[in-house]
Amino acid sequence: MRIVLIRLSALGDIVHTWPLAAALRSARPEAHLTWVVEEPLAPLVEGHPAVDAVLTVATGRWRKQPFAARTRAEIGAFKSRVHELQPDLSIDAQGTLKSGLVTHWCKAPRRVGLARPWRREAVAGLAYTEALPGSSSRRHVIASNLELVRSVGGEPPAQPAPPDGRWLLDRTRSPASSAREYAVILPGAGQPEKILSAAILAETARSLVSSGMDVVVAWGPSERDRAGTIVELGGAGVHLAPPTDLVELTALLGSAAVVVGGDTGPVHLAASLAVPTLAVFLTTDPERNGPSGARVGVVSGAAPGRGPGGSATTGRARAVTASEISAALVDLLGSQE
Repeated sequence: MRIVLIRLSALGDIVHTWPLAAALRSARPEAHLTWVVEEPLAPLVEGHPAVDAVLTVATGRWRKQPFAARTRAEIGAFKSRVHELQPDLSIDAQGTLKSGLVTHWCKAPRRVGLARPWRREAVAGLAYTEALPGSSSRRHVIASNLELVRSVGGEPPAQPAPPDGRWLLDRTRSPASSAREYAVILPGAGQPEKILSAAILAETARSLVSSGMDVVVAWGPSERDRAGTIVELGGAGVHLAPPTDLVELTALLGSAAVVVGGDTGPVHLAASLAVPTLAVFLTTDPERNGPSGARVGVVSGAAPGRGPGGSATTGRARAVTASEISAALVDLLGSQE
């Protein structure tokens, strides 16, 4: 059996789809599993123990220049590679217009995705031959993703295991050793309303320094200035990380004593590496989209979610303070001893 799994982006969503890939491999060990992903995120899929092959797309670049010769050539090359695979089944675990289009391009005789309201965008369903309901008993997206294993005759696990990204550490080189443990602060998020203030993160950093750790503030595109502000406000012992790609970020997170951040992909990555991780949710429901793992803590100021599926955004119910974050860190790190 030849399966194409489509989860193009984003970082945290790919982490939340790893359990589905593992479940597909467990249910159909003889199958050939190809994962389709956006080019910049391919390191999160290449080498996964359940994945046989990876195909990349560049939908962001293609949308900017839809009629360019390069765009037509790249789309044509992708279609040719999928045609060579001759997939029996394509599974869209993303449920958006762009993932639905890729599902259509795969031309598999069976094309499966989630039904509404678990699917993000209704239009994606036009590409499917079948739509399966997500989990009705568990709100987390991992549980709904795992319902897609039914497309190969598998049964979702009664207790889903958290995403395990430790396979990535075999491909990374740990940062230079330090005399002190270090914490990583992640200041960014994909949407402005999810971002913690620089003042709160700087106070959190000072608390970590006072506990005997160095603090490294990691940053991604458009986050450099904000990270610098946190370093400046944090004072001695708070350092700005160098620029990192995904592999380097994985190494930085994997060797940390603790990671703190908002609702952002690297927080989910850190949790998957079995690193103590504290996630601070301001406007999104952690029961639906929170990091999953044995060494995870959550501080939430978000309003509670309702029912299965639906939107991750529930709005802000209350403010979150630096002292609350520091207390949660004490609890998280104390529970690891």
